[in-house]
Amino acid sequence: MEKETQVEDYTAIAERTFSDRKRTNILKKAEQLTIVFVLPKVPKFISPNLLTLIGTLGSGFVFLAFVLGAYVADWYLLLGIIGLAVNWLGDSLDGRLAYYRNIPRRWYGFALDIIADWIGIVLIGLGYYIYAANGTEIVAFAFVALYGWSIIISQLRYKITNEYSIDSGFVGPTELRFIIALILIIEVLFHGSIAYLAGLISFILLIINIIDSFYLLKLGDLKDKNQV
Repeated sequence: MEKETQVEDYTAIAERTFSDRKRTNILKKAEQLTIVFVLPKVPKFISPNLLTLIGTLGSGFVFLAFVLGAYVADWYLLLGIIGLAVNWLGDSLDGRLAYYRNIPRRWYGFALDIIADWIGIVLIGLGYYIYAANGTEIVAFAFVALYGWSIIISQLRYKITNEYSIDSGFVGPTELRFIIALILIIEVLFHGSIAYLAGLISFILLIINIIDSFYLLKLGDLKDKNQV
């Protein structure tokens, strides 16, 4: 009976906290289980806005890791993994905490989330720009630009379908954090590999964005025809 109650509690919390968006990423189930587990344990004095700030500070920590990696030693890049974890904590829990506490500010939260995401990715991209060498700085610019493109796609998709999703198929922000963390580890082990790996990620983002853009145009065309 107690186990059934726990399942019901999880279901109720999940329905309430994730009601505003659709997730399709690979780590969706594990991520939502973790969020539902953590939410009741968040102290009352921590607000959704404070979590947003914490998430942004996490991105700033990744920026600092790149700077230390560039001017002190490569192993400082591993501090970026902590920054990514802090970023996930703040970015993933801020809006979910508002829905869990029944104090959602849908449009304010929506706008703040996009602004914070953009600031965060710029900080990470700028950090890599400082760390990059031998003319590979362009990869940092490409990564930020392509991630910005994916943000634009998500907003346009929301406008056309009225369904908000932050994922591109099976890949979402959480998966991207894991990939960046893996790249940092590989760079510490094999210095110079980051240029090739970051370039590969940017190329994959380009392909995903092109596919999503064509699909978005198709959705827009269908909506136009249905409104005629």
